[in-house]
Amino acid sequence: MKHTTIQTLGELKQAGYTPKTMKEELRANLIKHMERGSNPFKGIIGYDETVLPDVQRAILSGHSMNLLGLRGQAKTRIARTLTELLDEWIPCVAGSELNDDPMHPISRTAHDSLETHGDLTPIRWMHRSERYVEKLATPDVSVADLIGDIDPIKAANLKLAYSDERVIHFGLIPRSHRCIFVINELPDLQARIQVSLFNILQEGDIQIRGFQLRLPLDIQFIFTANPEDYTNRGSIITPLKDRIQSQIITHYPKSIALGMEITELEAHHTKEQLKRVTVSPFLRELVEMVAFEARESEYVDQKSGVSARLTISAMENLVSSAERRAIINKEKKTHARIGDLMSIVPAITGKVELVYEGEQEGPHFVAMRLLGMAIRKKFPQIFPSPETIKRKKIQNPYQPIIEHLANENVQILIDYPRDEYANVLYSIPVLHEIVDKYCPGIQDEERLMMMEFVLHGLAEFSVIGKTVMDSSIEFSDIMNDIFREDKDND
Repeated sequence: MKHTTIQTLGELKQAGYTPKTMKEELRANLIKHMERGSNPFKGIIGYDETVLPDVQRAILSGHSMNLLGLRGQAKTRIARTLTELLDEWIPCVAGSELNDDPMHPISRTAHDSLETHGDLTPIRWMHRSERYVEKLATPDVSVADLIGDIDPIKAANLKLAYSDERVIHFGLIPRSHRCIFVINELPDLQARIQVSLFNILQEGDIQIRGFQLRLPLDIQFIFTANPEDYTNRGSIITPLKDRIQSQIITHYPKSIALGMEITELEAHHTKEQLKRVTVSPFLRELVEMVAFEARESEYVDQKSGVSARLTISAMENLVSSAERRAIINKEKKTHARIGDLMSIVPAITGKVELVYEGEQEGPHFVAMRLLGMAIRKKFPQIFPSPETIKRKKIQNPYQPIIEHLANENVQILIDYPRDEYANVLYSIPVLHEIVDKYCPGIQDEERLMMMEFVLHGLAEFSVIGKTVMDSSIEFSDIMNDIFREDKDND
């Protein structure tokens, strides 16, 4: 239907317009996508076999939905993608504040317009991007915000009784007629406010200041909730929960690869950064592993969850760290290094909730511990495990490195220019031979990164010592470190 050529109710009738409810509209468009094999849920990764089939079933059933999951599990993003299942344009009665369908008006304004103008009633066309309304549930949300209230000034000016519908100032929900309406963090909504949603979900009634209105509102309700909120701040009251027809459980990425795909999609980098900084897939994997380690860490509150925003922010910091070094050293191009992982600590400390033991150790310690665990887990996947070498008593390929550090500490400045960085790493015996042996065909910049990774990996297995300072990382003999710590304690 060419909406640009239809401007009145009469023209709309002649064009053969047939009204559809929200649920019919969503269902019909979803079926079209499924039959074509196209994906309306763009940007939703890792849910193809779990969450999205449940969402599709809910839409086919005509259900309202509650997306239940920990923070950073794309609940709001799923809700926003549902606008792709709406018709691109729909007609509304011009001037109506409730987006009235010209064929089925529900507001007094729309009825008056139709009575006055008949088939000449002007039509406004509403794009699907306008048909999404979102409200964050907070304790201060009132019934007036959601449902509406009596406007005494309007009543006085129009000389109308308070029982007249025309003196009502409608809230967000009635104004979302023929729209998708989302309430985020539903448990934060006070119980008495949740009660006001009962009849809207079930019968379409709203009650304002004791005056009951029969408004057959046509709304697709989507709610989101965090399981932890049920005990921390509130809960979804049972009668309301009973009226929400489908509850869909979300989850974190089930594999490192899926997590990396999400991070790459969501992380923001400027054009200048993309031109100047190269980040190895290996480093991207390490960043993702930090989040997976956090989701299993004894120091992190698992009930609170570890959001995907951790790795997104971490990746942005990693790139910025490399960019900063390139700017300082006046280098047009640079590669991110293992040392740049130290820059992601602020992204970790602000994104994890710690249990008592974690609070005792401190957020910085926990962040460094998570980084170390990711390196420790990845190291044996590429290089010989120091634990295996020790257990089987086989020749230690790392011995020349250990002996070198026994005589001379190695310090790597985080902002070293490329050539100085390479000189320090190549000064360590057999380091590049180990990398070439276990990473055949590796390119120069990748080789330097893996040479530094070997040092970090050995430190995580307590083969050599490592001290992280503000602007540098120092590697040393592990025994010297132990003696130094004992001396400091004395």
